[in-house]
Amino acid sequence: MTPEDIQLVAALCKARAGMKVDPAKTYLMESRLAPLARREGYGSIEELIAGLKARREEALIWAVVEAMTLNETAFFRDKPAFEQIRDDVLPTLSRLRGPNPIRIWSAGCATGQEAYSLAMIAEEGRGLEPGCRIEIYGSDLSERCLEKAQSGVYTQFEVQRGLPIRLLIQHFEKIEENWRLSPRIRQRVRWRRLNLAADLSAVGRFDLILCRYVLGALDEGFRQRVLEGLAAALPADGVLILGEDESIAGATNALRPVAGRPGLFTRDPSFRVAA
Repeated sequence: MTPEDIQLVAALCKARAGMKVDPAKTYLMESRLAPLARREGYGSIEELIAGLKARREEALIWAVVEAMTLNETAFFRDKPAFEQIRDDVLPTLSRLRGPNPIRIWSAGCATGQEAYSLAMIAEEGRGLEPGCRIEIYGSDLSERCLEKAQSGVYTQFEVQRGLPIRLLIQHFEKIEENWRLSPRIRQRVRWRRLNLAADLSAVGRFDLILCRYVLGALDEGFRQRVLEGLAAALPADGVLILGEDESIAGATNALRPVAGRPGLFTRDPSFRVAA
């Protein structure tokens, strides 16, 4: 890839999705764009970029941007976070919401393991009030990731990463070399393609939002926009969960950390959601 090609890809990622792409990591760019070039019928990355420059087709632009997204995820990634959700956050919300559903959003869900981990916790129902209803939504920028998430089919390697054997036996069936999640758990999650760097005012309200290990991939100028969009989607008693070691220091005043609970944030009372 030429320096001009690298700058073009980086600029598109920033403009369309607020993504930060390090121009020095050419190997990373090439490893992600080479499979895309083959899928799109190009003989090389250079031909792909040439086609991008020549036609400027929206579908191809977004395919390039999506190829550069980080899709690292796992079932029950950061076990303490999910224990906190199961033992504290959801039981508290179930008491507060009564007959109203608890709405959960896995923002930047990649291939769906996080959202399905939440669905398995909801199915277990530990500590929840009788009749408690939980609605789970997963969103990601990548259509390919969402297609995999909706299929509920994972490799042996993927189910071995974080998924307790008890839950594997309870909720999955073996399909040749892969594992397929039960329809009951799959049906608990609704999916939507969503760009977190865009206007989030229409997404609605969510009692619990998980947006973990997404902010680090964003350009600094977009981080505040995304955090404030997430804060606006929280009710006053809602909870945002970021990655265990992720900080919002200096990024926004819309959220405040929950004392003694790493990664948990609530909307600051002084933050005013735009009408």
